[in-house]
Amino acid sequence: MSMFRASLYIVVCTARNRLRVRLRRLREPRYLIGAIVGAAYLYFTFFARMRATRGEVRRRGTGAPPMLALAAVRGSAPGAVGLALMTMTALGWLLPFDSGLLDFSEAEIQFLFPAPVSRRALLIHRMIRSQIGLLFGGVIIGVAMPTFSGYARLRAGIAMWLLLCTAKVYFTGISLARARLGSGDARARRVAWVPVVTLTAALVIVGTAVFRAFARQTVANVQDVLIRIGEVATTGLPAVVLWPFIAVARPLFAPWAGPYLVALGWAALVMAATVVWVLQSDAAFQDAAAEVADRRSRQPEAPRASYRATSNGWALAPTGRPEIAFAWKAAMQTVRLVDKRSLLRIAVLLVGLMVAATTLGRGGGVASTLGAFSIVATLFTVLVAPQIVRVDLRQDLRHLELLKTWPVRPSAVVRGEMLWPGVLITGIAWTAIAVAFVASDAVFPQVRVGWRLASGVAMAIVAPALVFAQLTIHNGMALIFPAWVPLGDQRPRGLDAMGQRLITLTATWLTLVAGALPGAIAGGVIWFALWRLAGPAALVPAAGVGAAILMLEVLLATEALGPAYERLDVMAVERSE
Repeated sequence: MSMFRASLYIVVCTARNRLRVRLRRLREPRYLIGAIVGAAYLYFTFFARMRATRGEVRRRGTGAPPMLALAAVRGSAPGAVGLALMTMTALGWLLPFDSGLLDFSEAEIQFLFPAPVSRRALLIHRMIRSQIGLLFGGVIIGVAMPTFSGYARLRAGIAMWLLLCTAKVYFTGISLARARLGSGDARARRVAWVPVVTLTAALVIVGTAVFRAFARQTVANVQDVLIRIGEVATTGLPAVVLWPFIAVARPLFAPWAGPYLVALGWAALVMAATVVWVLQSDAAFQDAAAEVADRRSRQPEAPRASYRATSNGWALAPTGRPEIAFAWKAAMQTVRLVDKRSLLRIAVLLVGLMVAATTLGRGGGVASTLGAFSIVATLFTVLVAPQIVRVDLRQDLRHLELLKTWPVRPSAVVRGEMLWPGVLITGIAWTAIAVAFVASDAVFPQVRVGWRLASGVAMAIVAPALVFAQLTIHNGMALIFPAWVPLGDQRPRGLDAMGQRLITLTATWLTLVAGALPGAIAGGVIWFALWRLAGPAALVPAAGVGAAILMLEVLLATEALGPAYERLDVMAVERSE
């Protein structure tokens, strides 16, 4: 009981001090502007829209149901959400994710680990510490619910908080059980394999029932999908298997007041059972916690990433362009950090998604599904991946004092930092484009092969220009506004951080559009001049001209960013949030 009171005291003091820090830093313009933008985004996204919708309903003289969007799907939605939760639990065993409950801070390692506190008390402490974030998540979900009633939002927030708590604890149990799958103790290993075998059997049972439900005829619409999943979730053995997942999801859709309170009670029971399962795994926690504490105490300044010394076929030449040295460094870092087992798990996930989409599709087959996935992957890789892949100045500015000692031209440093992520993203995009073209006949059967081939080649030409243009913008912002760009593994949170991300994202897209406009105009002129003579093939020279102009802008921008790199002060780069 004393540890419980101590945990509450720590949580309250931490929240109070964090709030003071965030309010105090609003004195700086960048945080104040970010907070204003973040608050405006939340207001116009949720509250202003709800007020407008409420006013429209009043003008029409019609009443709003208690749950506008959920009332129509209340019968089948719990089964669909339960099936999705079951799938997520399976992915939790396949993918290298964890809940974060075992990520103890340096202060907790130094003060709580040596203290006379049991392992279960430490787990309970971490569960209590996680409640602030989970409550905030529940509040956000409740605010975003499509309803006019404040009580309905409160009920949805409570239900979502309970669901998030259960998921947090369950994924912690996965982390603990995964650590004991290869244990030398045979009994501990058998106990750790029990949930894996149980979940596998459950997946086979439910997966077979779902396949039979969708194999009899093609899907008509989304409502048909919900109806069939609802039938699977409420009949036979699949209903028994899916019951814990449906019980956690049912409070989101239950009407007030009796059904909601009953559903909330069953969901709380499932969460309690999950907590008991995790607390019974405290022996595995002892090993994991001791390992983390020992590693951090011996290497307090070491990075979190673990590097593996492996041989590779790319040896850096003693002479050559300095950009190649930066690309080699980033490539070796990527190779050493990438876990092949994680790639295998992601591949299994993608194959599973493709099979599920093929099963639920209208009969287009694997080729159609593969083509659709490839098109989406191409767009995501070209337009979003440059924001995600940060193996460039956004990571290496943390070592600015070392970079400035190298006898390399500033513009070469900028280009070298961008070279490897640009090549990597372009390679992934080209692979997705090739797969999309091979399967394009099933996706676009009405489009002639000439148009499909010309479009694929044009996209392959434009993709690297778009990728390097975005990388130039991101690295330029890191040099000119280093305080606005999270560096390395920093993940700032809060209203001001959200506003800063919105500002930087908007600036990035506007700059990209402005930079691509001259090339687009020139490419359009080439297209109109050649399309009567060459037909679809005119897309290729048009794309080449547009990409060449954009790449020329990238080259000029890297030269212009050289003085910004030269003037950048080491103290202007923040080491932490």
